[in-house]
Amino acid sequence: MHVARLHRPLIVVAGLMAALATFAAIGIFVDDRTLVGVPIWLKPFKFSVSIAIYGTTIAWMLSLLAERRRRFGWWLGTVIAAAMLIEIAIIVGQAARGHQSHFNHQTPLDGALFNIMGATIAVAWVATLILAILLLMQRMPDRANALAVRLGIIVALGGMAVGFLMTIPTAAELAQDNPTILGAHSVGVPDGGPSLPLVNWSTTGGDLRAGHFIGMHALQALPLFALALTLAARRVARLRADRVRARLIAVAGFFYAGLTVLVTWQALRGQSLIHPDALTLTVAGALILASAVGALWAWVAAGADRSPATPRPAGAF
Repeated sequence: MHVARLHRPLIVVAGLMAALATFAAIGIFVDDRTLVGVPIWLKPFKFSVSIAIYGTTIAWMLSLLAERRRRFGWWLGTVIAAAMLIEIAIIVGQAARGHQSHFNHQTPLDGALFNIMGATIAVAWVATLILAILLLMQRMPDRANALAVRLGIIVALGGMAVGFLMTIPTAAELAQDNPTILGAHSVGVPDGGPSLPLVNWSTTGGDLRAGHFIGMHALQALPLFALALTLAARRVARLRADRVRARLIAVAGFFYAGLTVLVTWQALRGQSLIHPDALTLTVAGALILASAVGALWAWVAAGADRSPATPRPAGAF
């Protein structure tokens, strides 16, 4: 679909975020201040890139709605765009002040700003949930692509919800008389310790950002996988039937959802993503094996069908 037909407020926000990401990237190198162990402009950079991708994807998904739902969808997209702008404005403002934006209750202003951020994320999550319901109801001409969109947004909602776990205060924080920080990305270790480059996920303890990140990007990963299968169908005859691609997408959705749950569970146990124990490796192996068996079934079943792909009428599942 032409960009001009996409949801304009979301596309405008995505453009602003691209400009902000450039500004923040420069800030990382010219501003030597750090916060929680990382350059102070790294968080605005990461969030601006994330919001740009998220906004563009939601704008595309809104374009899939039937005409009778477009007006309602426009309002959903506008609410999401406004919520994202408020969140990034607070993140950038706090970075400029040299203050932590997340979990910060050092002053009444810091606490109020963090509470506003929490409210905007909740609003965006509910709006995304409503969009997911609309897409579940929406008839689409290609069954495989429809499944990719639906599974993608459902898994993404789960990934977004992982963020709410970060706001739960720890027992140590609650034990303080006047805690200044309530909530954390890390589990079992303080935020700001040794971490992976760029993403800053803890290498010494659990980190809920891993499940949050992986789950959220199902929004792009599964539709892109569907696109890859469609392109591959030009050379692989077996993939030309949408029922075959739908089976493979269902398996991919199962694997992606399982991976999101796995890394979140690993983090909640206080275990670093890059230092899995035997139990985590066993569960990961079972997930990979189940997904491989599912993919093999989808491929073998496709050969057994042998019936030619029947064009589906527009609007049919």
